[in-house]
Amino acid sequence: MPAYLISRLFMAAWVIFGVTSLVFFLIHWVPGDPVEVMLGESASAVDREALRHALGLDRPLLEQWLSFLSGVVTLDLNVSLYHRQPVIDLLNARYMATLELALIAFVIAVAIAIPMGIIAAARQGTAWDHTAMGFSLLGVSIPNFWLGPLLVLVFSLGLGWFPVSGREGAASVVLPAITLGASLAAILSRMVRSSLLEVLGEDFIRSARARGLSNRQVLIRHALRNAWLPVLTLLGMQVGALLGGAVITETIFNWPGLGSLLIESIQRRDYPVVQGCVLLISLSYVLINLLTDLLYARVDPRIRLEHS
Repeated sequence: MPAYLISRLFMAAWVIFGVTSLVFFLIHWVPGDPVEVMLGESASAVDREALRHALGLDRPLLEQWLSFLSGVVTLDLNVSLYHRQPVIDLLNARYMATLELALIAFVIAVAIAIPMGIIAAARQGTAWDHTAMGFSLLGVSIPNFWLGPLLVLVFSLGLGWFPVSGREGAASVVLPAITLGASLAAILSRMVRSSLLEVLGEDFIRSARARGLSNRQVLIRHALRNAWLPVLTLLGMQVGALLGGAVITETIFNWPGLGSLLIESIQRRDYPVVQGCVLLISLSYVLINLLTDLLYARVDPRIRLEHS
């Protein structure tokens, strides 16, 4: 297990380095000047050059990149060009909102998907199976940018049950969480069903039934335990994707999270904040996948034996 952990940490470090470096160069190559955004087009050339020098944007790109990497190591992500606040403070203020939204969306998705997948697998070919997979197909097909406004029209403007946007009270998170978790619930329910059906055809399931165990005992005690491995892999990938997918949902519902901060910073050409947002999202994604790999290796000893 220690050798497996070291190899995964080494790979995670390279992924974070690659992502942050790529984003740094891409954001500097995108057309647009943050100095013009801050001062306006009517500013004089002297004022522009003075501000560019004060922000360090007149230094060579390679020098700025090395300075950025050293700041990442020391957790000094510089100061926002627009807000004139430390980037780390802006990220702290917004990250908890994104984390709250992603966790609630994850709980909703799991609470819907796992029972739906189990019922569909246990009653394969029946109306229960067709209904569950029909809802799953619908959830996969509907994009967030269409589902979010639809929920607002029905449950906020029509029925008045939930706020239209913002983050005020527990009710305000319901519609964004459903919007964000719908696709995960659809994908996860199909994975639970297919994984269970594969396990239910194994010889040890037939042996368990031959010993007189009921269908419920076979399903819960034997089939589910062996069907978790591919489901765990999918969960790890999708939980990380929730953080990145929150960008669209947060924009629709004006949710004050990391995704909306990223969009605002891109529009303002606020380089340090964009780099900080992407760094935090990628770090969260890599950490979640690392924990998933470790859990997977814990459940299936064959994986860590391959790396020992």
